[in-house]
Amino acid sequence: MGTTSWVTGGPVNSPFAAPSGLLGRLAGRFMLWTNRQGELLRVLRVRPGEHVLEIGYGPGGLVRLLTRTGAGRVCGVDPSPEMRAQAARRAGGADLRLGSAADTGFPDDSFDCVVAVNNVALWPDLEAGLRELRRVTRPGGRLVLAWHGGTAPGPIARRLRLPEDKLGRIHKGLAELFGTVGRHELKSLTVFEAAPGGANP
Repeated sequence: MGTTSWVTGGPVNSPFAAPSGLLGRLAGRFMLWTNRQGELLRVLRVRPGEHVLEIGYGPGGLVRLLTRTGAGRVCGVDPSPEMRAQAARRAGGADLRLGSAADTGFPDDSFDCVVAVNNVALWPDLEAGLRELRRVTRPGGRLVLAWHGGTAPGPIARRLRLPEDKLGRIHKGLAELFGTVGRHELKSLTVFEAAPGGANP
């Protein structure tokens, strides 16, 4: 989510990084078609009344599901005004803002659950993004980070999956900030779950 990627160190040329214009509208439709989030929703285990934040909500597929969980508050940040407009049409009641993983704009300890799906490799600065997500996650809360991969990925997820050294860097970054970190595979996603061990450092 920016002009460069921490994975490659070079520019992000993907229309999915900050969709705009006609390509942005098409990218939003494609994301809705390819990213089915029912399996991930079960991982999130959102409980009634919880405050939830999605990083990079895109066209609003997951945010729409989150608004139906009984969560007390559903928020999101995304760098694309086009995606904000699309998501707002699908997720009435959610607080959708322009922002990024490294700059959410929310106060400390705001959320019980923070989730980012298929955008961590597009962040300009992995560590800055993780620090910010740790800051807004409440003690006792959880962060779920997911990227293309899994046990039975389709052609797109197979092509986009990260090498082990990059996945290791994500795990290491989470372990330095959170008390507990786990990794597991869904059908088409590699998922990291992290829980803070106390007050924000």
